[in-house]
Amino acid sequence: MTPVVDDAQLLASARRALGIEARAIEALGPKLTGSFAAACRICLGCHGRVVVTGMGKSGHIAGKIAATLASTGTPAFFLHPAEAGHGDLGMITRSDVLLALSNSGETPELVLLLPHLKRLAVPLIVMTGKPDSTLGRAAAVMLDVGVPEEACPLNLAPTASTTATLAMGDALAVAVLEARGFTRQDFARSHPGGTLGRRLLLHVEDLMRSGESVPRVAPDASLAAGLLEMSRKGLGMTVVVGSEDRILGVFTDGDLRRSLDKQIDVHQTLMNEVMTAPGKRIGPRELAAEAVHLMELHRITALPVADAHGRLLGALNIHDLMRAGVV
Repeated sequence: MTPVVDDAQLLASARRALGIEARAIEALGPKLTGSFAAACRICLGCHGRVVVTGMGKSGHIAGKIAATLASTGTPAFFLHPAEAGHGDLGMITRSDVLLALSNSGETPELVLLLPHLKRLAVPLIVMTGKPDSTLGRAAAVMLDVGVPEEACPLNLAPTASTTATLAMGDALAVAVLEARGFTRQDFARSHPGGTLGRRLLLHVEDLMRSGESVPRVAPDASLAAGLLEMSRKGLGMTVVVGSEDRILGVFTDGDLRRSLDKQIDVHQTLMNEVMTAPGKRIGPRELAAEAVHLMELHRITALPVADAHGRLLGALNIHDLMRAGVV
């Protein structure tokens, strides 16, 4: 029979668990000593991969740490220690580093790896809650991730201990990526399929419309002609250009509304009388994300693309950016 528990009890349990885990992470601060810096230097000096391993819940955390390292400039992968003794030890080479996670420091599958690591002279970094354990003593660098209690009310299920280990792994990855000078562009190259990758890798020239698709009129064209050009090209604006296609200004839907409020004659009024000059524009090699920023900042929905001399090269609008997944 399912016990009857009210909402207050459930919320109290959740707050207790979060409090314990928050204190476990906070307690890591004083443990960041020279050993942590040494672990960072080992990772920075690694010419191979950082092999991250752990059993059970520690194994799940190890997989995440390996993924974080790999995506932030440090080649890494997860090695299941139970498979290591059945052929997967061959994944470890002399140029690698092993990062082992074990709360007890006595995980048999990890202890069995020690002779092999010694033969290869592979540096061993250990994250453990028991510094004086077998793994802790064997490590080139030991990082203490011990916690006074688990969030589990039985003090059995790995909860606060795995949270602390994950946080220490994140701290290691962040410190190493900053030391490498890892940039947003580097991150994007590791994530070409993600939204951030698209924002950081796509340039305006990759998305802009060009040639006959770009709306343009002369400054002495009538407003009626400008409206027809806007309608034909469907960008919500037209560019007003002079000789050699140099941009003089832009005319947008907003300019149209303001012009109609003045009850002007669309056949007699010239484009240079109603355009916004010089208007906003963007370069072809700017990131597409910068085009989004300009549109949001100035509350506009389209931009002409110009070269360094102000000549019209293309145009794009918010819908082009949305279709590309930049917005």
